[in-house]
Amino acid sequence: MFSSFRLSMTWLHTWFGLVLGYVLMACFFFGSLSVFDREIDRWAIPETRFQPQPMPSYDQVLAPVFRDLRAHPDDMAATAARVVGEIPHPDTLALASLYAYTTHRDPVLAIGGEFAIPNQPKDASDEHQHVHGWATIDPRNGRVLNDDKLKIGSNFFYPMHYSLHLHWLDLGYWVVGLAALVMLAALVSGVVMHRRIFRELFTFRPKKSTQRSALDLHNLTGVVALPFHFFFAFTGLVIFAGIYLPVSDTMLKPLAKAHETAKAARTGLPHDPAGIAAPLASVDAMVAEARRRWAANDMPGEVGLLTMEHLGDRNGYVSIFRAGTDRVTLVGQGVHFEASSGRVIREDPVPTAVSSVNDFLTGLHLQHFEHWLLRWFYVLGGLCGCVCIATGFLFFVEKRKKQHAKAGVTGSRWVDALAVTTVTGMLVATLAMLVANRVLPPELPRRGHWEELSFWAAWLLAMAHAFWRTAPVLQARIAPAWREQCWAIAALAVAAMLLNWATTGDHLVRTIGTGYWPVAGLDLTLLASALVAVVAARRLRRRERGAGIAGRPRDETSETGSPAEVARA
Repeated sequence: MFSSFRLSMTWLHTWFGLVLGYVLMACFFFGSLSVFDREIDRWAIPETRFQPQPMPSYDQVLAPVFRDLRAHPDDMAATAARVVGEIPHPDTLALASLYAYTTHRDPVLAIGGEFAIPNQPKDASDEHQHVHGWATIDPRNGRVLNDDKLKIGSNFFYPMHYSLHLHWLDLGYWVVGLAALVMLAALVSGVVMHRRIFRELFTFRPKKSTQRSALDLHNLTGVVALPFHFFFAFTGLVIFAGIYLPVSDTMLKPLAKAHETAKAARTGLPHDPAGIAAPLASVDAMVAEARRRWAANDMPGEVGLLTMEHLGDRNGYVSIFRAGTDRVTLVGQGVHFEASSGRVIREDPVPTAVSSVNDFLTGLHLQHFEHWLLRWFYVLGGLCGCVCIATGFLFFVEKRKKQHAKAGVTGSRWVDALAVTTVTGMLVATLAMLVANRVLPPELPRRGHWEELSFWAAWLLAMAHAFWRTAPVLQARIAPAWREQCWAIAALAVAAMLLNWATTGDHLVRTIGTGYWPVAGLDLTLLASALVAVVAARRLRRRERGAGIAGRPRDETSETGSPAEVARA
């Protein structure tokens, strides 16, 4: 089909990147925001703007909270559709297991649990016979915070980068997985295409034509962040391998169940409840013993995750995991206790080589470690991916739009419209969501739902604008949609920062002065984004004018010379 292997790789790189580049753009952008998802939460929910807190006392703070925890209405409704009969009232359901999780960046504490239900599933293969409840609490006093307010960073931007919020049949996971696989192919084919890859690392000519500048920047960002791009596409596939290859839930399900039972017997952590009631010993004493053991192993630390299984049963046990802020792995060094007596059942051994590799890859992708400079490198790598994809779109359009204009083909126009929608339109939607977060009344029912609606509505409007204002591409000119949406980005970014000041009083002087960087950092990022958008809009305007002058037909005087020159001739 092609005369050389390099040309075949060029075709693969171009069309694979074009078809799924729009998905990858969202993955990279929202993945970059996810690096500081907790900090975005602090900006979006002003009542959580206090310093990070350690895991509080279970006996004094958490125990009363879990006694008052109830199954969430949304999960009750979802479970009711999968079981036979009516689920009992939430007040009558007993808590079967629970968890409490925090990080070094969380001032608030995420808690949740499973409530046992007597209903049988409609599908015999469905083993889910629980309903879930969850809450966010202030760990200083145990006060439950209003969960009607959306955690924009951790509950919207973060899952957006791996699921696209397409939950039907887990479609989003599959689309992103396909995009990650295609990205690996595009990276390899890109290296094959660019034989002078090291020279291109140091080549950028911003004053050249749009096509030349876009290609230079595409090559530059692709080469500089090549290891980052490859690693994150690969580890993303590794993390969700259980979804893409669900062998333990299909052909190997009996073997997986047997393995669970054997593991429970080997570790001493009961797989099933005994059906005999038993009290709960002091969890605080268990936490103290876990900390003592961590310190004895020369790795003192705080509790990151606390779980309990088979609550109120003789087979109940408590697991306490050390926060992994000083290492790449998420959590580790778990110590497990018998719930009724506080006796140590098991202390997790040193992980095997295979487990260590898996933990390392997962932890490096999710980056819950305490290293702020490395976090910013993650953001830089993600933004390099965004620039690489965006300039790839630009190069595709600039290279073909004159040919398409002469032939009357509209392909370049549609690619440009989709590129505007994906690049600037996505930024418009994100900033519109932040503006809505500050404008909507704090006590508005289902406030989080309206914030999400503002995001999708703004993106839809940006897409409509993009398809409307890219018509000049049909005449091989630059679409004004890019410039106009850059101005919208600048206006929305400044508006979000000013609205944060007006609604909370937390202006930059205060937040920087007090050293509260979660809010100050986002406000500074908004200002920087507005500045970049203004500069981009002005340069796009100059390019549009330059292209317009260059494209005008010369008049009779310009072709024959001035009257004086004609006379002299």
